[in-house]
Amino acid sequence: MTELRTITLATSDHGPVTLQEPSWCAGHAHHDPETLRVDLIHAGPSVDLDHRGATLFSAELVQSPYASPSDPHLGGRTPGVSVHPLGQTLNPIELYSLAADLDRYADQLRALADQLAAIRGGGQ
Repeated sequence: MTELRTITLATSDHGPVTLQEPSWCAGHAHHDPETLRVDLIHAGPSVDLDHRGATLFSAELVQSPYASPSDPHLGGRTPGVSVHPLGQTLNPIELYSLAADLDRYADQLRALADQLAAIRGGGQ
């Protein structure tokens, strides 16, 4: 049986707060003690789409255990995947939809590459 991990984080409004830490959480190395309890967040390792040294997309599992009910796309108590630069937290169905949109976009980029190759006479 695996023991539950806990972590105690300082907050500016509730003092030290101890919470269960999900196994996927990458830790809280950059925690700011001036954070409000409602803004505490667990985040997993980032999955980035980089091209030529620039990050085009970044996504990570997130959960805010003390978040107040609000727009579900801003994160909350239920784990989700935060996607940047979209600036939204997605549920599984929405994440599959984003992946499908990216697949379609990749197909459009390949079609543009084919068109450009034809225009340039097949050369680079």
